[in-house]
Amino acid sequence: MCRDPMPEPICMVENVNGSLHVNTGAIEYLYGINQPVVVVSVVGLYRTGKSYLMNRLAGKQTGFALGSTIESKTKGIWMWCVPHPSKAEHTLVLLDTEGLGDVDKGDSKNDAWIFCLAVLFSSTLVYNSRGTIDNTALEKLHYVTELAEHIRIKSPSPAGAEDEEEQDDSQFVQFFPNFIWTVRDFVLELVIEKRGQVTEDEYLDFALQLKKGMGKKQSSYNLPRQCIRSYFPTRKCFVFPLPASQENMARLESLDERDIWPDFLKVTQRFCDYIFKESNVKTLKGGHKVTGRMFGHLVKLYVDTICSGKVPCLENAVVAMAQIENQAAVQEGLKVYQSGMEKVKFPVSINEISAEHQKLSNIATTEFMRRSFKDEQGEYLRKLTEAVDKHYAVLLHENIEVSEKKCQELLSDLHEEMNKNLQQGVYTKPGGYELYCRHRDSIITQYHIQPNKGVKAEDVLEEFLRARNVEANSILQTDKKMTENEKKIQEEREKAALIEQQKKAAEEKQMEMAQVMQVEKESHQERLQQMKEKFEEEKRLQQEELNKAVESKLAEQKDLLEKGFKEKAKLLDQEIEQLKKEKESSGSGSIFKDYVMPIVHAATDIFSTFLQYKLMRKAML
Repeated sequence: MCRDPMPEPICMVENVNGSLHVNTGAIEYLYGINQPVVVVSVVGLYRTGKSYLMNRLAGKQTGFALGSTIESKTKGIWMWCVPHPSKAEHTLVLLDTEGLGDVDKGDSKNDAWIFCLAVLFSSTLVYNSRGTIDNTALEKLHYVTELAEHIRIKSPSPAGAEDEEEQDDSQFVQFFPNFIWTVRDFVLELVIEKRGQVTEDEYLDFALQLKKGMGKKQSSYNLPRQCIRSYFPTRKCFVFPLPASQENMARLESLDERDIWPDFLKVTQRFCDYIFKESNVKTLKGGHKVTGRMFGHLVKLYVDTICSGKVPCLENAVVAMAQIENQAAVQEGLKVYQSGMEKVKFPVSINEISAEHQKLSNIATTEFMRRSFKDEQGEYLRKLTEAVDKHYAVLLHENIEVSEKKCQELLSDLHEEMNKNLQQGVYTKPGGYELYCRHRDSIITQYHIQPNKGVKAEDVLEEFLRARNVEANSILQTDKKMTENEKKIQEEREKAALIEQQKKAAEEKQMEMAQVMQVEKESHQERLQQMKEKFEEEKRLQQEELNKAVESKLAEQKDLLEKGFKEKAKLLDQEIEQLKKEKESSGSGSIFKDYVMPIVHAATDIFSTFLQYKLMRKAML
């Protein structure tokens, strides 16, 4: 989980006098979780025992406040982060919401926003009630009918806003959590007239059956049922018998497990096992998995939006999250590159620094791709590449300076004895030129065998020999032992040796540039490959999201047809076709062009600019 375990729940969203605010401490805690999160929220009328279930999911007897009076104990939304018991490297985030319908609040709008936030935050939403699932229970769940007013899928445009609202309504199933109805203190038999014994899920489906007819009464009856059927991709039901004797009910939190009735414990265990196995990682629109850090940003974004008087929008949330995560991905990628290059000890050869640059540049890109998403114009990858190349250019220059200084100091040390001889006139005697050449050649030999001189080795040697050329000719001309013809021959040899050294230095520069260009070309190709893989992964997630939505709609349509609701089933045709078209579009090659090609061009521009910079540096050397 990347941080210390949370010993007890903390308030995540505070509800103070009907005003919602994020708790900074809870958000900071979430920012420290880099693992994917499975988010389970529980909602329901107050004093229905929601908190007990959440404590059991946390593997604890106590934690979330249960309370034993008619007063609602939970205010706002409380959070408990625990290691997921069956998904390694995942965090289970449990959210306990304040009871809906608390008479002390006197503000039903506040309840609606709490319910809305629970839906927005969750990968699984648990609705907890008491008694039976009857019309009264469903009427109390009227918050579900208000979701279309409180949540948008897409950011509205000035034109066609009404159509977009309808489209949002039909698309909820793509993005809403799985739905579980837990019925507490259920004392009836699971028997339906004419059908006999039924399962818990069949009981829920029976309770959610629609009434035929178009009248106001039928519409009012059908609305909450239709919303549950249409909005949530899966439905599940658990019915819990009474947990203990009446006298023990008020102190359920402190009861020993031996005092809780076995049938209640069995259902509780089934409920927990189902949550652990079937609850998915929280995702954003597009199928992007949410980490604890991202979830913290998401919570703040939604709550701040509500506080500003606006309606939360899933599309806007994805855009905002992408900006936050992509900016952070650039910094993480650059940090990986910089920390790796700090280990390179200058001076080094161009092969060594290029190899490290290529390796770490690829690692930086991998780190960026791991965290980034929806970088559809390649804006953030370009920022990373520019930052890496800029840092690389600085390091190349630093490597040159260190190499130059080391080589100059080496030659200065090697030339010290020879310099003394010059000052003492050792080479001005007959035969002095031959002695001078022997000493100079010895310096060159010793210089060549010294290791780790870096990229300026031949350049500095050329400068050294050019400086020696004048004094060598002076000594040559004053050497009385040599004839004029011998002097001319030696003079030509001096020129040839200097030209040869200049050629070696130029060849080394060319090899250096070729190596730099080759490394940049390979890094560019690696980036392209990683971009393709990233695109395919995002496309796969989008396809999975659409597949689930189509399957859910088809199952709903089949059920309606079986129950004789042909007209309602037919209305789903358009939604299903729209989802299929979106799926077909998202799987087409055109998206690859729209998504990858801008990044390819961006990377190519960076590559060209970088090479131009290197060529300019070459010209300056």
